Amino acid sequence: MTFDREKELIESEFTKVEALSDECVAAVERVIEGLSQGMLRVATNENGVWTTQQWLKKAILLYFRHQNVELVTSGAFTYFDKIPVRRWTGREGVRVVPQAVVRRGAYVGSGSILMPCYVNIGAYVNSGTLVDTWATVGSCAQVGKNVHLSGGVGLGGVLEPIQSDPVTIEDGAFIGSRSIIVEGVVVEKEAVIGANVTLTASTRIIDVTQKEPIIYRGRVPTRSVVVSGTFPKEFPGGTFQVSCALIIGKRGQSTDQKTSLNEALRTFQIDV
Repeated sequence: MTFDREKELIESEFTKVEALSDECVAAVERVIEGLSQGMLRVATNENGVWTTQQWLKKAILLYFRHQNVELVTSGAFTYFDKIPVRRWTGREGVRVVPQAVVRRGAYVGSGSILMPCYVNIGAYVNSGTLVDTWATVGSCAQVGKNVHLSGGVGLGGVLEPIQSDPVTIEDGAFIGSRSIIVEGVVVEKEAVIGANVTLTASTRIIDVTQKEPIIYRGRVPTRSVVVSGTFPKEFPGGTFQVSCALIIGKRGQSTDQKTSLNEALRTFQIDV
């Protein structure tokens, strides 16, 4: 199924001041359903490069625009909002623990487990992923296959500005408890992020495994093991320690990802 006509309508009416046409409203509804079913993704990967599909972010913003605030019921719970929450049939192959909330327009793949958590509109959670207790997957965030988001992890959401890239967690990554990843940071395949690591677009991610440090920003390289750190910085008031992230090693080569992960955690003594 293609969405060329929907894209055309959304692009043409996005800047309209007056009410959306009925045709555009219907197109937005089809796009939101396409996002819910995983037929569309806000960010796509071609040859290792992530590209944001800006027209889909526009569709989500138009959806907010034409929706009215109303009572939304989900089982025994009632909300007052514009966006309904996902209703589960049991045929999706997803285990959904009570108080896991997924907004319409977000996709969760089969084999995933949702502990009490929150997945916002436009997000994509691929198959076999665990979203642990009180973890948040922000709007448009992209999460790969067999990822572990530990308790309290926060993946930032982004709808505006339109050109901003979403947070992306690639296949097989492990994100430790209470870590925060925002501003379009990409955590590449099978990386291990220790507990309480904060990654923003400007955070220094420093590889300290060689004689000379290598500094990354906005990207954690494949299979890196990352912990929280600090570095000294001069200010008018003195020298103070500023937060950074340290790459202290690589996950061991293993086809058994669980074993590889456990070995990485033991080897580098990482809190999770």
